[in-house]
Amino acid sequence: MATQSTAFQFYDYHPATTDMCEEVLSGLKQKQRYIPPKYFYDEKGSQLFDAICKTQAYYPTQTETRIIRDNIEEIAHRIGNGCLLVEPGSGNSQKVRQLLEAIQPHAYLPMDISSSYLKKAAKKLAAEYDWLDVHAVCADFTEAVDLPYKPKGPHRVAFFPGSSIGNFEPAEATRFLSNIAEMVGVGGGLLIGVDMKKSPEKLNAAYNDEQNLTESFNLNLLTRINRDLNADFNVDQFSHYAFYNILAGRVEMHLVSDCKQEVNIAGQKFDFRAGENIHTENSYKYSIEEFQAIATQAGFTSCNVWTDADNLFSLHYFEIK
Repeated sequence: MATQSTAFQFYDYHPATTDMCEEVLSGLKQKQRYIPPKYFYDEKGSQLFDAICKTQAYYPTQTETRIIRDNIEEIAHRIGNGCLLVEPGSGNSQKVRQLLEAIQPHAYLPMDISSSYLKKAAKKLAAEYDWLDVHAVCADFTEAVDLPYKPKGPHRVAFFPGSSIGNFEPAEATRFLSNIAEMVGVGGGLLIGVDMKKSPEKLNAAYNDEQNLTESFNLNLLTRINRDLNADFNVDQFSHYAFYNILAGRVEMHLVSDCKQEVNIAGQKFDFRAGENIHTENSYKYSIEEFQAIATQAGFTSCNVWTDADNLFSLHYFEIK
């Protein structure tokens, strides 16, 4: 159902909590327990992530912002004016502001799983850009989504910044990008940020900030499960643990049980040993060539790559030929 105003529409596909329950229970039953990282992003989780992005140690946001700023004319020329700009996982729609004036899209479709946070952020942006039509879509963007607004004429471009693609396993990343390729269609494009491999010291610092915001972000996942699934995690008895796994080429985040304990979720009991962990997130790091190979498998053709002077981060533009 759409909520409509002059320049703002909100479409709620109601991502089902039953799906969340099934996924959380299934993940916790595995030998290596895990919880899908998409469930980080309730309203509190989204706010914490915004705060993480502003810390000095978390270089991806700052670096990507500079890359876009320093190359905005070339990026705008490549994308072209008047596109239908879609942003899966839009969060607070902060990064897209660098693009809007430059490319003057036909309309902007922010897409996120957190309904209240998305609506608030999209309304704020629509008020700031009174010339822009904003169609916000609350949906699980990790799956194929049928766009509720598909005008004939404008080419479609997806914007996926922040190296969120690194949260997917490589095979899942290919599947996700295939969905994006189908969504934008022939003549469509993808502007995507990708974090690059670098020293373990820099990566470990980025995911263990001095303000303990990443710790709060990780633990908030348990708070959300308690609230939404009527679980009884004792959040104070779990600890944040993040490190760079060099062999796998990824940063891993875990929640470690500080003691032997029992947790109940939706009528099911889970026993944790002291030191047992729940794997909550991966963040894969890619060389330019590694990521181009994944995008090519999904049907994209590489058109441009921009990086910073220190080769910390890369910004790619792909098209469907």
